Amino acid sequence: MPSAPTRRDRWLALGLLLAVLALVYLLLVHPLFTVPWRAMDQEIVALQERQQRVQVQLDQRPQVAERLQQVEDALRQRPGFLTDATAEGAAAALSARVQEVVASASPGNRACVVSNRTPMPDSRSDATYTRVAMQVRLRCGVDEMATVLQSLETGTPRLFVENLNMLAQRFQQSPVESGTGLDVSFELVGYLQPAGLASAQTAPTAGTAMPTDSGPSASAAPASDLEAGPADAGRPEAAAPPVDDVVDVVEAPDAD
Repeated sequence: MPSAPTRRDRWLALGLLLAVLALVYLLLVHPLFTVPWRAMDQEIVALQERQQRVQVQLDQRPQVAERLQQVEDALRQRPGFLTDATAEGAAAALSARVQEVVASASPGNRACVVSNRTPMPDSRSDATYTRVAMQVRLRCGVDEMATVLQSLETGTPRLFVENLNMLAQRFQQSPVESGTGLDVSFELVGYLQPAGLASAQTAPTAGTAMPTDSGPSASAAPASDLEAGPADAGRPEAAAPPVDDVVDVVEAPDAD
């Protein structure tokens, strides 16, 4: 007749049962049920956080739309690109801009004279933006030259002065000059707006001549003579004051 189980045997059987249950949980329940459900729970939490962020952005949509409209209005008043449709028209506008700034800095061209303005072709083949450049040579006083350079680089559309060379001038080359100042040459560079981004383009004028003048007699001509030609039909207006509170997102790229 078998003997009755002792207290020690009961505890040993209970321990073996717990070990078997733990082994079953580790081999079957945990990898097949617990791990997938925990992963789904983490994914649900992540999606809820994402939904909250998206909802916050959706709630800010009116403010963002209003701010975007303000930026677009400010950029239309302060264009970064040249407003002409073609490089020829833009070069003519650059020439007229130089003559206008010089005439403003030195009325009557007594202290500042344009001696040469020559358009430069864009030799880049893989450039995103069309570069319009003009070689300019001036004979100006020191104060007038500073005014001219500041007006060119701080006005609108955005222009860049490159390859600036200055030489002291101690002789009088024309009767209207004072004979003192600087002989300065530089490249004036601007960029055309890409066709895909242009909202309003001025139609190119057929038969527009590229302005190239040299010598004191040609440079002493008043600005009205240059403004009479058809090449200046798309010439930008005078520079507007900068908009300090708006991020300038339409910046012209650095010249290559």
